[in-house]
Amino acid sequence: MRYTPLNKQIFIDNRDRFRQHLPAGALAVFNSNDIYPTSADGTLPFMQHKDIFHLSGVDQEESILVIFPDAYKEEHREVLFLRETNEHIAIWEGAKLDAVKAEEVSGIKSVFWLQDFERVFNEMMTQAEIVFLNTNEHLRNSSPVQTREDRFIEWCKNKYPAHNYDRSAPIMHRIRSVKSSLEIEVMQKAADITTAGYLRVLKAIKPGVMEYELEAEFMHEFLRNRSRGFAYTPIIASGYNACVLHYIENNAECKDGDTILFDVGAEYGNYACDVTRVFPVNGKFSNRQKEIYNAVLRVQKESISMLKPGNNLNDYHVEVGKIMTSELLGLGLLDKTDVKNEDPKWPAYKKYFMHGTSHYIGLDTHDVGLWTDDMRVGNVFTSEPGIYIPGENLGIRIEDDLVITEDGHINLTRGIPKEVEEIEDFMNS
Repeated sequence: MRYTPLNKQIFIDNRDRFRQHLPAGALAVFNSNDIYPTSADGTLPFMQHKDIFHLSGVDQEESILVIFPDAYKEEHREVLFLRETNEHIAIWEGAKLDAVKAEEVSGIKSVFWLQDFERVFNEMMTQAEIVFLNTNEHLRNSSPVQTREDRFIEWCKNKYPAHNYDRSAPIMHRIRSVKSSLEIEVMQKAADITTAGYLRVLKAIKPGVMEYELEAEFMHEFLRNRSRGFAYTPIIASGYNACVLHYIENNAECKDGDTILFDVGAEYGNYACDVTRVFPVNGKFSNRQKEIYNAVLRVQKESISMLKPGNNLNDYHVEVGKIMTSELLGLGLLDKTDVKNEDPKWPAYKKYFMHGTSHYIGLDTHDVGLWTDDMRVGNVFTSEPGIYIPGENLGIRIEDDLVITEDGHINLTRGIPKEVEEIEDFMNS
């Protein structure tokens, strides 16, 4: 891992919170991700499954975590199973975790090699009344790939068909959506690295520069600050490209008179940052660009003010839609007839603002969380309204990462300029 080791208390506390949701006699199992092949002997870089990381801090392949609070043996109440390391592996791949290092990372004292899993797990299963299995229940999940977790679920149910089974996902969605102060410190680090990237790129924007050259500036700044790189595929979209919501080619020339939209965030310690800003390529917004930009900024400021404990997520998005409708009427992009005749399932404002305003963020960019819940202290949301006008080659989106506090919020990405005057002053200083 490139990042400085995280405080193991993060993972000790997360396991404590998870255990509080387990019924008597319950055992829960979490698996690492696979290393995915490309072709020949190539592989993609390893990316740990965020649930096992959330509960253990273990950031390597072929790892299993078992949590069994009511196990007869104390050593079986939380157990890590790791791939056995040796001198050959250390030479060819780098040293893997051993029992001592695993405890330093996770706070878990019971560590076995993976080859002992079936023997130890069988003993635990003779005592377990119910087994919690981990499934991917993210609302946007549509992957056809069978994961290591999927294979384990099949194996477990075939080997132990008489056991009762339940799902860990609802528990994980609840506890992962509420960040501890230690987790927020790591997220602030990811935000600080992202901020450094934006401040660097602001100085590199000029007519004629290529979008991919600006992407390289971000990557340089991220890597030099111990980030693995982008938290998600970056969007660097100048001119009309900003009207394509998931534009990721980043291969066009930035032209004088256009704006450029950046949807870019760094990861740090597996935690994500997600920020969007729009800057004028030549360092100065035109009057029209400024008009649209300030409308989006007003919507964002009002939407941020509603991110506070007790507010309902569904009601929140409805209210943001009303605010955006008012701005679009003021801009003349909508008229009262458009609003009067709108389809309630696809309101008139969706013509220019077709995506959601907020999502959970944490270990995943689109982090897990219960959308049926009210906002709680420790939730972290994005706020990202936008207006897209393809006919004017203009797309404006402004996005920050906000921690919900007792009396409002903390903006993790507050250091990145977003007022028109501060953007222009910075670019021309």
